[in-house]
Amino acid sequence: MSVNKKEKPAVSSSYRLRMMTATAMFGALAGLLMLLEFPLPFIAPSFYKIDLSEIPVMIGTFAFGPVQGVVIELIKILIKLILKGTSTGFVGELANFIIGCAMILPAGIIYKVKKTKKAAIIGMLVSTVFMSVVGVFLNAFVMIPLYARFMPVDAIIQAGKDIIPAVTDTFTFCVFCVLPFNLMKGIIDSVIVAFIYKPLSRLIHKGVK
Repeated sequence: MSVNKKEKPAVSSSYRLRMMTATAMFGALAGLLMLLEFPLPFIAPSFYKIDLSEIPVMIGTFAFGPVQGVVIELIKILIKLILKGTSTGFVGELANFIIGCAMILPAGIIYKVKKTKKAAIIGMLVSTVFMSVVGVFLNAFVMIPLYARFMPVDAIIQAGKDIIPAVTDTFTFCVFCVLPFNLMKGIIDSVIVAFIYKPLSRLIHKGVK
């Protein structure tokens, strides 16, 4: 009995080490993907850019849980700052972190309760809607006022109006530009994760056992 008690902590410690290594790897991959961004000019002004960095974050969240997902999200931002720095006084990075957490947490929590493909898909749908709604209020009341230090609010609104004529103020800009932008981002990420998570999960869990 005493031998077994000594062996359990060693196994647990090994698992934690491998999970931490995998977490760091997912964060690094997400940070690199964050550098490969592109605009959706038919939805939002070109200073709103989409990337695929939430895909490895979501995969890590499903594999290890929502807490590790937040850690991966943080590592992603740090890697991006190390490699590229900031051009928005950290406003863009803060927004990306908050929006990223809004995307992964609902899905991670739902999947943690019931680990089925159906639960994962439902979780990502809920996350996409939740993240998009959070994005509207976050941009309207926090991010755009902060970003106004770099670009006048009137210019931001006009950039949105040039794409969507219904844009008249900050809030309508967020409803007609930011909301569909985040919905599109969430759908793209969710579809890719839905196709690749299952085969990857076998490799991930095999590697951390």
